[in-house]
Amino acid sequence: MTCSTFRSALRGLRTTTLATGVALVLASGAAHAQAGGGDSTMIKLIRGLMDSGALKPEVGAALLLEAQREAAPAAATATAVAAHPGDVRVPYIPQSVRDEIREEVKASVMAEAKDQRWAAPGQVPEWTQRLKVQGDVRVRNESRLYSQRNSDIEVDWARINAGNGYDVNGNTNLDLPPLRNSRQDRNNSWRIRARLGVVAELGEHTRAGVRLATGNDNGPVSTTQTLGGGLGKKDVWLDQAWLSWSPLAGLDIQGGRFGNPYWSTDTLFSNDLNFDGMAIKYAHPIGGDGLSLFATLGLTPLEYSSDSFPSTSQNKMKSENKWLNGLQVGADWQFGDAQKLRAAVGYYDFRNIAGEYSQPCALYAGADYCSSDWTRPAFMQKGNTLMLLRNIAVNPLDPANTPMPQYVGLASEFELLDLNLAWETPLFDGMGLRVEGHAIKNLAYDPKQMWKRAQGGIVTNLAAPVNGVAGPQDIRSGDMAYMAQATFGQLALKQAGDWNLALGYKRLEADSLPDAYNDSNFHLGGTNAKGYYLGGSYMFDRNVWLTGRWMAAKEVTGAPLSIDVFQLEVNAGF
Repeated sequence: MTCSTFRSALRGLRTTTLATGVALVLASGAAHAQAGGGDSTMIKLIRGLMDSGALKPEVGAALLLEAQREAAPAAATATAVAAHPGDVRVPYIPQSVRDEIREEVKASVMAEAKDQRWAAPGQVPEWTQRLKVQGDVRVRNESRLYSQRNSDIEVDWARINAGNGYDVNGNTNLDLPPLRNSRQDRNNSWRIRARLGVVAELGEHTRAGVRLATGNDNGPVSTTQTLGGGLGKKDVWLDQAWLSWSPLAGLDIQGGRFGNPYWSTDTLFSNDLNFDGMAIKYAHPIGGDGLSLFATLGLTPLEYSSDSFPSTSQNKMKSENKWLNGLQVGADWQFGDAQKLRAAVGYYDFRNIAGEYSQPCALYAGADYCSSDWTRPAFMQKGNTLMLLRNIAVNPLDPANTPMPQYVGLASEFELLDLNLAWETPLFDGMGLRVEGHAIKNLAYDPKQMWKRAQGGIVTNLAAPVNGVAGPQDIRSGDMAYMAQATFGQLALKQAGDWNLALGYKRLEADSLPDAYNDSNFHLGGTNAKGYYLGGSYMFDRNVWLTGRWMAAKEVTGAPLSIDVFQLEVNAGF
């Protein structure tokens, strides 16, 4: 409450109280006279209120005339009754009248306070009622277990792309490329996740949201933060920032950075993945038999080429943008004894994300870029077939000793046909069963085109050629991914004592989908993985639950790589 508002309230209270008192005293005939024939106390009071501005002139004049009219008989009565000089007779005001005065004054003041929004009981300022705070905290203990049969040559291509490339010329570079750990277990890592967001109802049809989250880095698929690091403070990132407009019932248009707008599983999109750009969602019931349809259209910019690429050239490259355009349509059907069936088909077109083989670039002569450097992925996990991007010209004076620092890009294009299905049925004592299936096929997968695009420079998922001459037939990859899962128990944990168990199986062939955006826990992320997983959750307090999870996975093709992951975590939502 501001000072001016407080002073205004006090003036209102003082004016209301005095005016009420004056009126009641006049009405009861209490305009008593002053001994000696001077002005009465009430007349002096009215004149004082007029001088101070508490009473308007016209109101004060009317009250003054009334007081003077009643002053004469009141003075005579007071003189006759007074036992001693100086005694003043005060008329009796019943308790009920005083209580009524108090309630009237209180009601008047509180009405003004509520109107000005500074002291309404049981309420908060209006703007706070349009905000909703949401958040969650997770504390996890994680162990990663590797098989001793694993290959010890697992190149970390993401680190190569993030640096200055890797020199593939054995005459000028004898160092190994950066390698991932593939054999040494990592036990009992403590990790946390914290997310805090605010959603504001801006109007009848418009909302806005902002959310912050933890994370080891700015990668898109995980907001988990590993503890340790010398007890240093942890990073916080802008996880979401969006506006939403709903002009019609069932229609929602969202723009900015927001949660996954599609109905999916972490086989394709990580549960922590957020989307940039715009999404249009629509849902509409059909008839009265529990059937409804839904659809989502998404336009997501994945990456923009630099405005000033190449930085050391006067001739800048035209804008090259990478996009994900998605369309999903589906239906919900509730029937029978609380049976639920949901199905959806989607098409996801990842545009311009495949690598390109560059024009000849003379790095030996001082050039610090090649024309296709922009095609390397901004983020990658592992599994996809990769190709060398640079067509490096050799030094004619010393061709054998020309350094050849290379970047890598995706050899395949990706156009995904996606099918999702889920069925829920109640069982007994509040228990239920949910069965889910998810299948993905990369319609753009073509080994011949991959080989042609790479000019033969395939560096992953390539088997040793039988006849000594490698070709597209030696690419060991695939275009299919699928998941099946069954969940039993209380399907939605709502109160203490609720629990559920889940068992599932996944198989993701190497080029069935981009390895950058799916779950980072199963096989530690990416594609070219298959295996089973099981887990369970138990809610032991309101909005707090314990989850345990075991994931056992290995490679689909190529060098051996078996990784088991165990996670035990406590989650809390608010």
